[in-house]
Amino acid sequence: QVQLVESGGGLVQAGGSLRLSCAASGRTFSSYAMGWFRQAPGKEREFVSAISTSGATTRYADSVKGRFTVSRDNAKNTVYLQMNSLKPEDTAIYYCTTGRASATIQRGLADYWGQGTQVTVSS
Repeated sequence: QVQLVESGGGLVQAGGSLRLSCAASGRTFSSYAMGWFRQAPGKEREFVSAISTSGATTRYADSVKGRFTVSRDNAKNTVYLQMNSLKPEDTAIYYCTTGRASATIQRGLADYWGQGTQVTVSS
């Protein structure tokens, strides 16, 4: 069993930045890939980013590439999502997840999910 707790969401103006954190517990953090998804009101949940167990491989949705950066600190059992140049269309609940590999997370094959953190970008 893995517990994931996201934090760092909030309200920000367009062009601003936020950094999301996801703290994991329950298993050896470094043994699984991590990812981020988001769900906007009235829309399906979509992939945002993923990172491999070592952090060497990262993946991004085209909509966030160049603006978002995923990273992890295995010593702190935490994964981060640095979000820059935020746009109103980035408004969503952001979820942290685990998976076997960053590629499988990108395909939506995730094992555990956090409760989500709200990100709201005003225009």
